[in-house]
Amino acid sequence: MPFKQTQWSLTDLFPSFESPELEATFVELEKQVAAFEALRPELKPDMDVEDFMEMLATSEKSTRLAHKLYSFAGLAFAANTQDQTAQTMMARVEQFLADVENRTLFFSLWWKDLDDASAARFMDVAGDYRYYLEKIRHFKPHTLSEAEEKVINIKNVTGSSALITLYDAITNRYVFKLEVDGETKELTRGQLMVYVRGADPDLRAAAYQELYRVYGEDSAILGQMYQTRVRDWGNENVTLRHFANPMAVRNLGNDIPDEAVDTLLEVCKNNASVFQRYFRLKAKHLGIERLRRYDVYAPVVKSDKTYDFDKAAEMVFESFSAFDPKMTELARQVFEDNHLDSVVRPGKRSGAFCWSVVPDMSPWVLLNYQGRADDVATMAHELGHAIHALLAADHTLFTYHSSLPLAETASTFGEMILVDRLLAEETDESVRRDLLFRQVDDSYATILRQAYFALFERQAHEMIKQNASVDELAAAYMENLSEQFGDAVEVSDEFKWEWVSIPHIYHTPFYVYAYAFGQLLVLSLYKQYKAEGETFKPRYLKLLSAGGSKAPTEILSEAGIDIRSADFWQGGFDVIKDLVEQLEALPMQ
Repeated sequence: MPFKQTQWSLTDLFPSFESPELEATFVELEKQVAAFEALRPELKPDMDVEDFMEMLATSEKSTRLAHKLYSFAGLAFAANTQDQTAQTMMARVEQFLADVENRTLFFSLWWKDLDDASAARFMDVAGDYRYYLEKIRHFKPHTLSEAEEKVINIKNVTGSSALITLYDAITNRYVFKLEVDGETKELTRGQLMVYVRGADPDLRAAAYQELYRVYGEDSAILGQMYQTRVRDWGNENVTLRHFANPMAVRNLGNDIPDEAVDTLLEVCKNNASVFQRYFRLKAKHLGIERLRRYDVYAPVVKSDKTYDFDKAAEMVFESFSAFDPKMTELARQVFEDNHLDSVVRPGKRSGAFCWSVVPDMSPWVLLNYQGRADDVATMAHELGHAIHALLAADHTLFTYHSSLPLAETASTFGEMILVDRLLAEETDESVRRDLLFRQVDDSYATILRQAYFALFERQAHEMIKQNASVDELAAAYMENLSEQFGDAVEVSDEFKWEWVSIPHIYHTPFYVYAYAFGQLLVLSLYKQYKAEGETFKPRYLKLLSAGGSKAPTEILSEAGIDIRSADFWQGGFDVIKDLVEQLEALPMQ
């Protein structure tokens, strides 16, 4: 049966905003929370372990309902950020869940405060909940009183959470105008970005100029929103919770040692020259003296090859099956459950994501599919995320989501499997050359670009603490680009507003290094796969099946990886360097 582009259905969560089932879930969750609150007097160091496990199971049951409510509102909002009903439901759910969190807060506060011997007694029988319980205790030094924690939860609803929703609502209503073949088109951001990877150098420049003209016009307000988000992050996490620095918050949440992240970012900085070398090579292939920032993703040959949606899905499934048929079986569930939204339309959130709700439902995947090779790779990437979640579905709700740095493993690996297949089957030499160049383009976008975003975030948080203006932040961002590109790429002035167009730095501060982490990790794993073949596959699937049931360092050490080692991260860059050398050996066209 051919696969068609469709909008997703959310009926597996709730039939509609007006459905009795949705309202009944609010009532049921309220009832469950009240029952959980009634168990508070039973929390004692010497309580029966069976009673403790029953409390955990009760907590998980309520959290499932909370996830369903939040996901329904969030997915509806992503499908149409201008829909007032979705906006209102989002606000209602966030307020309701903040109240739920406050009323159930006593459990995690008690657990953090428990003495080590008593905690060990409970963890010894906790089974799959064990790592969840361990992670909660990691935050013991940064936990406030119950009253203070409640105030933060309530204020976040109308504070930082509301600010992020507002940022999304503002930026997703933007309309970009671009003249193409004498006709002025009105485009979404996703549609506009097609032209930055197109063969026409003037259109590439015009697309970027229009992107940052629109963001630049709102730069004062978007920059102020970022300053406020950063101040809120610092006030809560550094001033009140006493984290050593703003990034340490994310590192602890990811359960990745600070020194491992510092090593990763340092190795990325030290290898900027690898990509600068690549950009000089690319300029030669494009027949220009020096690459402009507009040309970073330019195709080296004019290949207008597109793939219809059905063909793209088949290609992705075939590449997954060649590795392991189980991967295709899992990816197909997303299509069969109608959990995929691939249609481009105004108001829909740009980009792509995979949203895992609960272990017994296939995730929801958002794409903005337009037929390019990039879009096929994005499909493989997001379905890789879905496979990761489904492989870990036998864990509890609290332990099936992988940590952020490992979250990109299956997605990036899935993309690499697809590109390998495309290269193996493609007979058109110009398309093959284009694919090879795109591999390095994508490695740049996923590794160096994201690492430098993280370095900018680190600098910006410090600058805002010192009362830097929006213009001063823009100037710092330009310096960041200058260091990243060296003299290999010419960067125009409008790129000073690129930072206000990056949703991750607003939504999830310091998320972005997870991309660099994931890509370099996958390059290492892929190298192992190529060397070992079939014997690698069970180890890889075991890594994915762990989900979030163990510390990332433990999951990776079982795969023979030491993330504190600069040599490990350098290994990923060595793979890229080899690829650049392969490209240097190609004859010029």
